[in-house]
Amino acid sequence: MVIVKWSDQSISDIQNIAEFISKDSPKYARIQVNTFFERCEVLEHFPYSGRVVPEAGKENIRELIVGAYRIIYRILSEKRIDILTVHHSYKLLKI
Repeated sequence: MVIVKWSDQSISDIQNIAEFISKDSPKYARIQVNTFFERCEVLEHFPYSGRVVPEAGKENIRELIVGAYRIIYRILSEKRIDILTVHHSYKLLKI
């Protein structure tokens, strides 16, 4: 099993997304946050389940798509993954 670590940046991204959504609906903000965390549970057993990030072009930089968001992660080893950022898909990703 792989350990999934959330970076400070990724947690901050999720907080910002939740704050934005909660302006219209606190309920849907909670649902979206839970969806992010639940979606990443698959990485514990299937770290290569996400696709390679096209902008990076590196096999160890991957993403999971969750609605309009991209969860960008890096595979560091067979035992560890770091979630780098949660990014809205309409914004350009700076690498």
